[in-house]
Amino acid sequence: MTIQTHKRTCSLCEATCGIEVRHEDGQILSIKGDKDDPFSKGYICPKATALQDLHEDPDRLRLPMIRRGDEWHEVSWNEALDYTASELMRIRDQHGRDAVASYLGNPNVHNYGNLLFGPMLLKAIGSKNKFSATSVDQLPHHMASLQMLGHQLLQPVADIDRTDFLIIIGGNPLASNGSMMTVPDFRGRIKGIQARGGRVLVIDPRATETARVADEHWFIRPGQDIQLLLAVLHVWVHELSAQLPALPDYVTPADLSAICAGMTPEHAADRTGISAEAIRQLAGDWLSAESASCYGRMGVSVQQYGGLCQWLIMVLNIVSGNFDREGGLMLSHPAVDLPAILAARGSRGNFNRYQSRVRGLPEFGGELPVSVLAEEILTSGEGQVKALVTMAGNPVVSTPNSTQLVTALDSLEFMVSIDYYLNETTRHAHVILPPCGPLERDHYDLIFNSFAVRNVAKYAPALFPPDKGAKEDWQIIHGLLKRMGRGSLKTRLQGRLVLGIMGWMKPSGILNAMLKRGPYKLTLKQLKAASSGMDLGPLRPCMPERLFTRDRKLHLAPDLYLEELERVRPQLLAKNVEDLVLIGRRHVRSNNSWLHNSRRLIKGPRRDRLMIHPEDAERFGIAEGGTVEISSRVGKLVTEAEITEEVMPGVVSLPHGWGHNVDGVRLETAREAGGVNTNVLTDDARLDGLTGNAALNGVPVSVAAVSR
Repeated sequence: MTIQTHKRTCSLCEATCGIEVRHEDGQILSIKGDKDDPFSKGYICPKATALQDLHEDPDRLRLPMIRRGDEWHEVSWNEALDYTASELMRIRDQHGRDAVASYLGNPNVHNYGNLLFGPMLLKAIGSKNKFSATSVDQLPHHMASLQMLGHQLLQPVADIDRTDFLIIIGGNPLASNGSMMTVPDFRGRIKGIQARGGRVLVIDPRATETARVADEHWFIRPGQDIQLLLAVLHVWVHELSAQLPALPDYVTPADLSAICAGMTPEHAADRTGISAEAIRQLAGDWLSAESASCYGRMGVSVQQYGGLCQWLIMVLNIVSGNFDREGGLMLSHPAVDLPAILAARGSRGNFNRYQSRVRGLPEFGGELPVSVLAEEILTSGEGQVKALVTMAGNPVVSTPNSTQLVTALDSLEFMVSIDYYLNETTRHAHVILPPCGPLERDHYDLIFNSFAVRNVAKYAPALFPPDKGAKEDWQIIHGLLKRMGRGSLKTRLQGRLVLGIMGWMKPSGILNAMLKRGPYKLTLKQLKAASSGMDLGPLRPCMPERLFTRDRKLHLAPDLYLEELERVRPQLLAKNVEDLVLIGRRHVRSNNSWLHNSRRLIKGPRRDRLMIHPEDAERFGIAEGGTVEISSRVGKLVTEAEITEEVMPGVVSLPHGWGHNVDGVRLETAREAGGVNTNVLTDDARLDGLTGNAALNGVPVSVAAVSR
């Protein structure tokens, strides 16, 4: 055969970079950036090459597996699906619908077949105990969008290609390639801001990769971002009010003075480590910039004030006149407009319709905070979780207090995982249903086009045919649904009809229908012909038409935020600051836990070392490269120390997603890489009090040198 080139989108992170895969006779020869892609323009990060490793990985499961005792056995699809459906229905019938829980991992949003068919499986199960990676990640973003704009998926992003002043708080987009902001080649876009005379400021407890290329970096104590945000608002209201623009008519006003009461720059300086002078300078520069965008990410979200922080970031962008305008915070117009589609079906998002059984934490968007998953399994009584369905997720590595979750998973009556790896989580399952790999299915970005800094659309058919008998994720879900019929005759007939139509259309047919009804009236045929993708133009103003609130107003200060702010104000005014706290960190060659079996990505120096400032290393007697024990309320780890001024005093940093050397895991490359699971230390009791999102950053810890 001759060498061929296949163009598609890299599906491994949120940047959605265009790639060219050169292949011959079923073998991948190279993966490079697609220079004709109108969005990424040839840029890729090292993760793209992992697509080849995933495709060729000998550890990837190809056939269904059933565990009998401690041994795994390959079985036919019919046997695996029959057994799974039978066990799920048995437990549901014996213990009630809520006895069957589910957990969805991040890779689900990179797979549009899962997004279309997965909700049908969860609806068929009918349980309130639904969990996902959302509540250890971006839940505060969605809460702000729901409460202020009327839809949880209506996520504003920085118009980075036209902004003059970009403020990044608690984010490291050079390592993450953006996040809740689809933006390939972030380094190139920073250079673009600087080339046109703009400025980039990074505010973070660590001098990150992004901080190194920014114009300025300020250290901030973890968990104190809310103090900085309120202090900036205080300066605007009490010192620079004459410079504040009038709010647009579609924005409901708020008492800004009451919101920031007592939160002076001097007060914030005491708690953040940023001087009052610098805070005033930031406030003035923000207002005087031709255009400005503030972007807050993981460091802002996964902390005890995450919900308030993401709301305040929105408030500051709006009050400064930088919302829905070029260079400010704007909304994308994707070819498949998910918020509009879901809103037309009556689904905008929900909050606190019900609470978790044990701790009474609120639901959001039909899901409960994953921090309560273990206790819902381990606590006896009516509604106790007896079975679990996981889809493309590894909560043992990615959620807090993982030691407790391991105990919980071991106690389940039944567990099934739709996953192609035997990892730290799926080793507890009774059945593993492995889908085909990402190059063996077609691809379209339903979610990330909605968060893109430019309007684009791109579709790619499967590169390789799947192995004989292999199934895509949606086909596995379809097979389970056909075996799980319940309810009245009418309900069963309606369900079979819908399921039959969707199975006949397949994800590509459903996608084609959504594209035709979308704002650009595209067809799948048109996208197939544009193999490098279609440029649909820059972000454009859309307010108030794009609002989904019932009164068509943007609600600047919803009551639940004001009530939460008053609840925590005594904490904010107090002077107690933890002596030593733990934060996470990202690396461009990593993406949570699911890429650690890629030999291309894990090579190089060890990346799970504990970063510690020289002052802290000296007071605790820790040497460079020495063995150190880190302890928290819920666990302890032993790893290697890296003494560096990259972190501020009083802060230590460990990356997320490692720790694969446990019994029963079949990830040979990841096991050899070693590493420790930082979520042994994170605390399931530490949450954002408003949203229930896990507070994985700012965890109080102690450290001690360990004699070899």
